Amino acid sequence: MPLALLALTIAAYAIGTTEFVIVGLLPTVAIDLGITLPLAGLIVSAYALGVTFGAPVLTALTGRIDRKPLLLGLMGLFVVGNAAAALSPGYELLLAARVLSAFAHGVFFSVGSTIAADLVPENRRASAIAMMFAGLTVAIVTGVPLGTFIGQTFGWRATFWGVAGLGAVALAGIAALLPSNLSKAPPASVMDQVRVLGSTRLLIVFAMTALGYGGTFVTFTFLAQVLQQVSGFDASSVSLILILYGLAIAAGNIAGGRIADRDPVRALTVLFALQTAVLVLFSFTMISPAWALITLAALGFLQFANVPGLQLYVVQLARLHRPGAVDVASALNIAAFNLGIAAGAWIGGLVVDSPLGLPATPWVGAVLVAGALGLTVWSGALDRRPRQALQTA
Repeated sequence: MPLALLALTIAAYAIGTTEFVIVGLLPTVAIDLGITLPLAGLIVSAYALGVTFGAPVLTALTGRIDRKPLLLGLMGLFVVGNAAAALSPGYELLLAARVLSAFAHGVFFSVGSTIAADLVPENRRASAIAMMFAGLTVAIVTGVPLGTFIGQTFGWRATFWGVAGLGAVALAGIAALLPSNLSKAPPASVMDQVRVLGSTRLLIVFAMTALGYGGTFVTFTFLAQVLQQVSGFDASSVSLILILYGLAIAAGNIAGGRIADRDPVRALTVLFALQTAVLVLFSFTMISPAWALITLAALGFLQFANVPGLQLYVVQLARLHRPGAVDVASALNIAAFNLGIAAGAWIGGLVVDSPLGLPATPWVGAVLVAGALGLTVWSGALDRRPRQALQTA
């Protein structure tokens, strides 16, 4: 793997930390700002929606900018957004600061995915994308537990100051390691961008992404509360459990990239089926501390294992059906990931507020992932049609 991928991975680490650390801080933020837990959960949704709508729009608007200056500007925006979050006096301004950081997130991953894929031979592209996304998984292993500990010890604002510092390190890494002569696709026309959303094949994959990735967030958003209120762990154990969960995610991301290199559809079919089963299982095992940990390790492995395959699959289909707007298609898939997060966090909040409560969040998430499984089987069947039929889709 080329050294330039390391720069992308460093930036992904900083972005992954700020995206997921809020999960461990929700109880602390809710108490400090005097808001309910479901309202605090909307901080997760607001960030995800910022990525959802910012990724495709800003990717299209920045299509003519050279890749390295663009990534440097994005990391500068990321630093400003996290510093603003640390300085936010209230809930509303915290939401606005999170959305600002999310704009940088969306464009970075949509552009970064295509750069990572182009830096390596064709048969290593899913692995290259997985390496970049490994920054997210390593952030979950180290950044999220450490950020949670810092937030519980020194206050949640200290965590965001730390994340802003990570962003500054990532900016320096991009400046030092990323080459200046990165290739870029010709900017997509407005009609090319519209035609991406007009492709049935791509819309199916976007829905697979939103349901398959977002389903887990029905539970993951409120995992700290599940562990404390249902499984019986004390608050000081949450950071350690998040390390276990993050290690499982890291392993799943690497394995998912290797599996998807050969046949992303077949890999996604198996992964979504297993993810659905494990979520249902967690509905029963969460009441036992020991079994909850075992199930969470399996769920963590599966949560990110589908990411490389989904991103590779959408790039493959975009090159076939919408070759003039591959970056936009990639951005829309990043948007779909985060639309799934936003929907999962919102649905989870509704479930927590309902008579069903926290214990119902895993099986509700399983229903969403089962929908992704059905769409994957359908999309695979469409892939097997004659090429002429594919090109008219």
